[in-house]
Amino acid sequence: MEKHDGRETAQPRAGDRGGLGDPWYDAPASGWGEWDGTGAPAPTVPAQPARRERSAAGVYLEVQRSAAFQEVRGRYRRFVVPATVLFFAWYLAYVVAATSAPALMARPVAGSVNVAMVAGLGQFASTFLLTWLYARHARLRRDRPALELRWDTQEMTRSIDDSVRMNGSAQSESGRR
Repeated sequence: MEKHDGRETAQPRAGDRGGLGDPWYDAPASGWGEWDGTGAPAPTVPAQPARRERSAAGVYLEVQRSAAFQEVRGRYRRFVVPATVLFFAWYLAYVVAATSAPALMARPVAGSVNVAMVAGLGQFASTFLLTWLYARHARLRRDRPALELRWDTQEMTRSIDDSVRMNGSAQSESGRR
């Protein structure tokens, strides 16, 4: 007889929002599973009651118009737009220099290494640097607020789903009588 701890048999079910396919599954939302420093779990905030006549599309529009969403988008744009312009200008300068100033690019720097080789390696280095900076910026300034928005949105849509399910079952019960 084999002993199993159940890990290899865990598979996500159809319609399962959490689980193995969700990259945010293990990340706690603010106030969920976090400790308040006294050894007791922090109190959780109760879900907001759902308003009548609310749809999932309305929830997403409400979230999109919220100040928290606009702040996350603003942080994203304040990093991405200047970084894209700077990186594109650096790449364009490299290409223009390579085509219009071959004598400059052929100038030796150290031994058989010339300016073109150093600039080409600089393109690779700047790509990796920009990728690292982007990931760091996202981790430090956008991931937590975006995760909180995601949890809030899921709670709002879940309350809609629950009210639709409850209303649908009530209607089906009254239709049987």
